[in-house]
Amino acid sequence: MSGYSTKNSKTAMKKLPLHLLVAFTLLSFFACKENSNKKTNHAVKETSQSAIDSTQLSDDALLELVQKQTLKYFWDYAEPNSGLARERFHPDGKYPKNDPKIVTTGGSGFGLMGIVVGIERNFINRKEAVLRLEKIADFLANTPRYHGAWPHWINGETGNTKNFGSDSTDNGGDIVETSFLAQGFIVVREYLKNGNEKEKAVAEKFNKLWNGIEWNWYTNHKNGIFWHWSPNYKFEKNFMIEGYNECLITYVLAASSPEHSIQSEVYHQGWARNGNIITNKKAYGIPLILKHNTVGGKGGPLFWAHYSFLGLNPKGLKDKYANYWNLNVNHSRINYEYCQENPNNYKTYAKNSWGLTASYTKNKDGSTGYTAHSPDDDHGVVSPTAAVSSLPYTPKESMRAIRHFYTDLNELTWGPAGFYDAFSLENGKWAAKKYLAIDQGPMIVMIENYRTGLIWNLFMQAPEVQQGLDKLGFTYSK
Repeated sequence: MSGYSTKNSKTAMKKLPLHLLVAFTLLSFFACKENSNKKTNHAVKETSQSAIDSTQLSDDALLELVQKQTLKYFWDYAEPNSGLARERFHPDGKYPKNDPKIVTTGGSGFGLMGIVVGIERNFINRKEAVLRLEKIADFLANTPRYHGAWPHWINGETGNTKNFGSDSTDNGGDIVETSFLAQGFIVVREYLKNGNEKEKAVAEKFNKLWNGIEWNWYTNHKNGIFWHWSPNYKFEKNFMIEGYNECLITYVLAASSPEHSIQSEVYHQGWARNGNIITNKKAYGIPLILKHNTVGGKGGPLFWAHYSFLGLNPKGLKDKYANYWNLNVNHSRINYEYCQENPNNYKTYAKNSWGLTASYTKNKDGSTGYTAHSPDDDHGVVSPTAAVSSLPYTPKESMRAIRHFYTDLNELTWGPAGFYDAFSLENGKWAAKKYLAIDQGPMIVMIENYRTGLIWNLFMQAPEVQQGLDKLGFTYSK
């Protein structure tokens, strides 16, 4: 579901319970609903704190709790046949589009990194996790690929490509979703490559998947990368990826590929628009640094500061266009300041309640929809992943939001896989008590990067990533 804002709106911008008894009841309910959860020894270890005593938790303990609960999305509630991340998980079992078996490739890449966090923090058993990772690698190796790239959506039961939404022409390779997935491949490989023989074998499976992606094919012999290609429609969609949005990682990995690398001109002339990606605009006195693909001047949805930077460490990352740490800090601060300005006087926004990004949303008629919330598209809806995943960039503001969501709004916002996707306080309390892979994954990973830098360190140590960054003219912290 990532890229909805970019792919579908090009002109605008180019996805505890209060008592332990209640917790146990909810857990039992969902365990009955999910076949994959019948064996309790396979489940993520349970949290024991309730909302009542959350005020006694240290920041570190609260972050641990959020990571552990959120990992359930990718562990307990994964699609059982493939082991991959479902596009969406609805705890009530109601799927209006009848798609509980549809898995998302980009969100699954986020989930791979989340599983690594789970192993490292002993949320899940290492041996079982390695077997799950092997299952995922084997499934992906046997699904249709399009010059090495995977589609956005796959049927988790059959392995067949699923058209993305209602777009019949989006039925082939999606190089952006593939780049989010490949970010996870590299992290898993680096984490397991020096392990036991089984772990080394699984690491090599992910290495083979990564090496098989034909990044250069997706240039269509031009100086830019094109989002889609399919056997039926070729490059008919003709959507060149230009910055700035969530897709920096696509160009970095394309330059890093050992066997199918792009030339540096593809990055500079395509993504960077021959240097026209730079802007002098400010919002709230804070420089944007790069031109966001938006109509207004207050930045895009916050997932643009997350998806490419789950593995790619923005600390110390610079090229002739931007200092990427400053870019992401500024983007997050602008998003926060917009919610404080609150030009539409929404009740939802406050000092501790903020964060606009792609998620489920509350439609005007009270139904649930989907949009890429941003200052350009403000519905008075907060998506918890926005503030939570910005923790490395805005630690004080994000930590206040995390504690507020968990403690003060617990009954509204907290569920079996962590924070629900979105909430609003307009005309009564509302929450989309559902989950999306692309929103849950970044929370686990970015919290860990804030705490230890684990995922950043694993990704950045990969030799080919360093070579790719060198090729494009980046400087970075090793």
